[in-house]
Amino acid sequence: MLFRVILAPDDIRRLHLEILPARVEELMIILQQELGLEGLLVVQFEDPAFGNELCNLTNMSDLPEERATLKVFQKQTSEPSFDSQISDTSLDIASLPSALSGSSTPVCDRPWPDPFIVPKFSSDVELRLKHGNDAYHKDGSLLSDVSNDVPKELKSDILDKLAEDMYAFKTHPTSAECGLVAKSLIDKYPCLMERGSSCGWYGWKYRLVFKMGNFRQKLRIAGSLELSVNSKQPASGKKRKRQKARKSEVNFLHDFPQGKSSTTLEEERCALESEMKKI
Repeated sequence: MLFRVILAPDDIRRLHLEILPARVEELMIILQQELGLEGLLVVQFEDPAFGNELCNLTNMSDLPEERATLKVFQKQTSEPSFDSQISDTSLDIASLPSALSGSSTPVCDRPWPDPFIVPKFSSDVELRLKHGNDAYHKDGSLLSDVSNDVPKELKSDILDKLAEDMYAFKTHPTSAECGLVAKSLIDKYPCLMERGSSCGWYGWKYRLVFKMGNFRQKLRIAGSLELSVNSKQPASGKKRKRQKARKSEVNFLHDFPQGKSSTTLEEERCALESEMKKI
């Protein structure tokens, strides 16, 4: 679908989306990624039912077919950023991935892989994908052919596992990096390919972008120090830049290892310093 996006009177851009997202929230993330926008957005569209007057976009089905004009601007408010406004129903702590229920929070301490290695999913997901691949190689059928989309529970399991593995490499992967992960997923499981997309994984890319925002919010609620200090808009409502790792740093602010605290780590540092002085 083709969009004419108005950011300012002197800043009007053209944006083409091969796959239209199902939710307005997902469209906002795509606009942030593609147009370099930040913060909470308000999206309006020219409504043909009212002589192309602007109306707030609340449902993707309200958009006209093939092409539409959008007006996008930042909402000046002290409300939390988009990451913290993800529906509470999707932030059930009991449903956190295994990385949160284990001994420690996953740590981003490895370089981004190229190509990205798709992780092994749960046994039932792997079995369904195996049958899907067999059918694809036999007659070219896709999992989305039956109900016009991949089953919701299967899609959720896949995205949860991918987000967990992506976080182990990078807290805030870029849109391009999410695209590489989506491409690797389709290369390994072509039965997940999307019809109507030139590359076959365009929708998966933006589902991953949205899922990573959801995943970071879960970790923030669970007590991740780095994600708490790097929230786009703190509780005070004052905007601040995200604290990035410097050269030779892995993360800006690590969580303490299991059973450690600032006091115990300082004691270990002092002990090491004393030992070095003996040399």
